[in-house]
Amino acid sequence: MLYCGLPESLVPTPVPNRLLAAERRRKILFLLESEGRVTVNDLVRRFDVSPVTLRGDLDALAEDGVLVRSHGGAVRRLDPVQDYSVAFKETIHHAEKMRIGQAAAGLLTSNQTIILDSGTTTLQVARHIKQQKVKGLTGITNALNIANELADAPNLSLIMIGGLLRQVSNSFVGPQAERMLAALHADHLFLGVDGFDLEIGPTTPDILEAQLNRLMIAVSAEVTIVADSSKIGKRSLSTIGDVSSIHRLVTDNRITQEMERAVRATGLDLIIV
Repeated sequence: MLYCGLPESLVPTPVPNRLLAAERRRKILFLLESEGRVTVNDLVRRFDVSPVTLRGDLDALAEDGVLVRSHGGAVRRLDPVQDYSVAFKETIHHAEKMRIGQAAAGLLTSNQTIILDSGTTTLQVARHIKQQKVKGLTGITNALNIANELADAPNLSLIMIGGLLRQVSNSFVGPQAERMLAALHADHLFLGVDGFDLEIGPTTPDILEAQLNRLMIAVSAEVTIVADSSKIGKRSLSTIGDVSSIHRLVTDNRITQEMERAVRATGLDLIIV
């Protein structure tokens, strides 16, 4: 159709062949349901919109609780009862875990003995301990990734707990690990969890992991849970210990105000980053 002779103000503006935001977000959720995860780069190619727009879509859907943001994209909402691999977990809530790790590492003083449970948030604690170079530390862990991170850390003596290897978490559990741990004592335990419910306490999907975590609490003078806010209020399969056995929670600033008030009401020391 030609518009010769018409004033410019009367010429219809072409409508870009792009999906409206609501329709695009529905299609993103459909892709997640069928594929399990999406990346920003892939969505840019599919929908012909900018990376900034797609990140906004993913952030909005994450705020609605229908997906979980990961590094470079998003994944389906996680089931707290299911056990996910360390490699997969490391892509989720990465920025939050880095802040949590830095805050937790800042709690340490020289010449302490610490236990680092397996997990991607406790791995961030280990990385920041290494950067801060607190003197005279003794580190105890059952996690291969954390042991590898701290193997060359200056001013830190490392004790590796052996036992039955759980490949999904790259951590050792079982009777051998428990016997070795029972002979030790720590000033501070940093515990990663898959759920932290204020009625039943911290939880994890694996029974053997829960048993070892329970013993970690028993041999530690101080216990700090390090968990991003998506874990708060959730329950997994195996209970680790009572809320009364925990001294502190370090989490991120996405925790709801209602949950923040509930945590503080228990008397726990709450650090929000």
